[in-house]
Amino acid sequence: MEPIESYNFYIANKNIPTADYAKGIRIWDKNGKEYIDGCSGAVICNIGYGQEKVLEAIKAQAEKTFFAYRLHFENQPAMDLSKKLVELTASHLNRVFFVSGGSEAVESAMKLCRQYFYDRGEGSRHIFICRTPSYHGCTLGTLSLTAYAPLEAPFRPMMKAYPKIPAPNCYRCGLNLTYPNCGIQCAKELERTILEQGPENVAAFVAEPIGGASTGAVVPPDGYFDIIRETCTKFGVLLILDEVMTGFGRTGKLFAYEHWDVEADIICLSKGMASGYVPLGAIMARKELVNVIMEHGGFKHGFTYAGNPMACAIGLQVLDIIEEQGLVDNAKVMGDLLKAELEALAIIYPMIGQVRGKGLLLALELVKNPETKEPFPASVDAAQTLTDIAFNEGLVIYPRKTLNGLEGDHVLISPPLVITAADVKELINRLDKSLEEAVKRFA
Repeated sequence: MEPIESYNFYIANKNIPTADYAKGIRIWDKNGKEYIDGCSGAVICNIGYGQEKVLEAIKAQAEKTFFAYRLHFENQPAMDLSKKLVELTASHLNRVFFVSGGSEAVESAMKLCRQYFYDRGEGSRHIFICRTPSYHGCTLGTLSLTAYAPLEAPFRPMMKAYPKIPAPNCYRCGLNLTYPNCGIQCAKELERTILEQGPENVAAFVAEPIGGASTGAVVPPDGYFDIIRETCTKFGVLLILDEVMTGFGRTGKLFAYEHWDVEADIICLSKGMASGYVPLGAIMARKELVNVIMEHGGFKHGFTYAGNPMACAIGLQVLDIIEEQGLVDNAKVMGDLLKAELEALAIIYPMIGQVRGKGLLLALELVKNPETKEPFPASVDAAQTLTDIAFNEGLVIYPRKTLNGLEGDHVLISPPLVITAADVKELINRLDKSLEEAVKRFA
């Protein structure tokens, strides 16, 4: 790899190649090496790279304006995109607030929830309950909802400590129970925690419908969200679903809540919403919540780029492409194919303890002993090692630590929704070679 002089700094101090060109599910670096993007960047590039219609939408909007400040002007792309979102989501989610990314979306949902209760005279409701492990963003507000030690530990003195309940991970139950005999106790922990905190103090429960990077595509058991929704309703607690990673076709439904018909009060959107072409996100909420705060002078919150016309024009085009190219259905079909191929690899490589996920949000959990589920020692850094090997093979995957970021290993396999059966075959071929090399190293 060529040495690169760069003044940028990121999460790791390592020499990485410079991206030069991308098309479909592939990226080429400055040296001409080709990579299959097996994780859609950070599980964001749902429609793939280089879509001509997006470039046309950018040009058309550029000839009008890149920017119009939301407090001075409405703009047509923002109005059109909000209308489209209301048409596509559950009928009760009929108010939209635009932001520029996932962290902003979750932070905005928290503040909307808090202001709603404040304005209606329930000012004691300020506590948000979330899960462990989890990841909801990198601002101090959203980091307080996160349970992933390497990312939040340095900043804990600066954050509010919100209560956490175990994530619904049946492979590694945080309560040491076994499904289905457990009665989905991880969901029932929400009621126990609300009572512990005092229902009059709890504002909302925040969760991803299907786990993202922190848990590695963990799918909750059927019935989980029935219990969650009933509990929230019982105590007047709002349900906020973080669809930042799972939205816009990623799991084989346009939104992951559709798998169980979960009725959220607020959903958070980003990533696949603009598919990496521009920063864009949103929250969607019940009009009953929004009406309360509008009657008290409006939402005391906002960002300079909220509702940016260029971003919204691109978001609108991305949604059109998802519909026109049938990418939600393709995520389901190709996801089933890819998952079957991954399960076949798991038979060959016992270090794959579990293949999980829905659609094209899939993950492999890596273990030292598949019978006992014993993880590799943290010092082995199995997920990162496999990721580095795969990168050399021209395959990009996404590593994380399974057990609150401290130990255990999983990798996300979540390619763009435009992937074909031939692409799946090539992805699996490169992953197979990577696993073969990893076995040698771990031995």
